[in-house]
Amino acid sequence: MQQNQTASITGIGSYLPGKVLTNYDLEKMVDTTDDWIVQRTGIRERRIVENGVITSDLATQAALRAMEDAGVSPGDIDMIITSTITPDHIFPSTSCYIQQKIGATRACAFDILAACAGFIYAISIGQSFVNSGAMKTVLVVGAECLSKITDYTDRATCVLFGDGAGAVIIQSSRTQHEILCSNLAADGSEADVLIMPGGGSKNPASLESIQQRMHYIQFKGKEVFKLAINNITNLILDTAKKTGIALEDIDLIIPHQSNLRIIEATMEKLGLPMEKAFVNIDKYGNTSSASIPIAIDEARKEGRLSKGNLVMLVAFGGGLTWGSSVIRW
Repeated sequence: MQQNQTASITGIGSYLPGKVLTNYDLEKMVDTTDDWIVQRTGIRERRIVENGVITSDLATQAALRAMEDAGVSPGDIDMIITSTITPDHIFPSTSCYIQQKIGATRACAFDILAACAGFIYAISIGQSFVNSGAMKTVLVVGAECLSKITDYTDRATCVLFGDGAGAVIIQSSRTQHEILCSNLAADGSEADVLIMPGGGSKNPASLESIQQRMHYIQFKGKEVFKLAINNITNLILDTAKKTGIALEDIDLIIPHQSNLRIIEATMEKLGLPMEKAFVNIDKYGNTSSASIPIAIDEARKEGRLSKGNLVMLVAFGGGLTWGSSVIRW
């Protein structure tokens, strides 16, 4: 498609619940220790929603902050794309609830499901609509209430996940944070290594599915760890090549915050210093689709992003799916 616009991020916002669940709290719930969790994941605490708070609540707060940052009103928004694996309901889409809550009555709205890589997928979709001229203002949200699908009797998984939301506004602009390219991939042959087996058409809700704890996240940790490092490393190299930039010219890599050891191993394979990777997993854990927009917002607030910087977003998640975006700040 002939691109006749310049899709850029013009607004950023994030929102995290106030309730903190520390490793010491988890010590009282399952057979684990703070040292065990930190050594294997780098996580020290995570944010968890209070009872009654749902994904669209978090998403709405992040969206409103991104809109304020961009200086857009609800009536300006043409499209809402939400990436989540914890929708309010299987249907209708969480995006429709966000539309209702922010009053964006003109916007079309839909969700995508690409797990931890979903926000990158959503940015790519929004970028394409803006570049084509079909849409002027797109709201992209990544939001999760992973505590709702975390098995707090399973010490291998319950230490990993947290709740949160982040959002960006994408518009045509040559003076804002230009999205130079997006690079997406998937491998369905490895779909079962990271899965919530219950609740779909294969294992609909039943007494048996509940007793077998099918409605919680399940994953094969060693397989995911190895696949993540190899695929993220190759993705970063491929994206740099396609964009025509050298690795050393990337000012900051903002990876999905899945596991600090995965980030460290990837940077080592690339021959890049850890100082070039933004990390906040110690505070928030793995927030899936929300991870990268939260990190973008925090990196900006910490002064890690300056005008002209080349920033690469990169994520890997269930599906398996992975993707990257390069942004000129």
